[in-house]
Amino acid sequence: MDQPIVCDMTSAPDTGPERMAEYGRLFARALAGRERTADGIRFRFRAEDGIEAWVRDLAAREKACCPFFDFEVRTAGEEVLWDATVVDDDIARAILDEFYALPDTVADGVEGLENRLTERGLRIVADPAGTVTEVQHG
Repeated sequence: MDQPIVCDMTSAPDTGPERMAEYGRLFARALAGRERTADGIRFRFRAEDGIEAWVRDLAAREKACCPFFDFEVRTAGEEVLWDATVVDDDIARAILDEFYALPDTVADGVEGLENRLTERGLRIVADPAGTVTEVQHG
């Protein structure tokens, strides 16, 4: 694997807690469903005014800080589809599973996410500023 499993938000326009809150707002406003796909996961949103642009912006910010993800956003009928895949790596797949669960766990915030990853046997390495520099098998 040559793609590091890191989440570097040092140049992001938002913080981890702010992004988590944004996911909560997006899911509350427009989430229509989710499913697992052959290669990853898919969130389905109602194609209301501004939702596609919002999803595209959020996906771009997520990709910028977590390059091991790949995203595709498109509109199909009355829905905006957000497909997410990750590199072929056990840690990346565990993080993808947490991303899939996000509509149910977003209220737990970043700390809850980190706790769930720790419970799965992963160790999160962060720098003094709180940026996750690596996720390792515990």
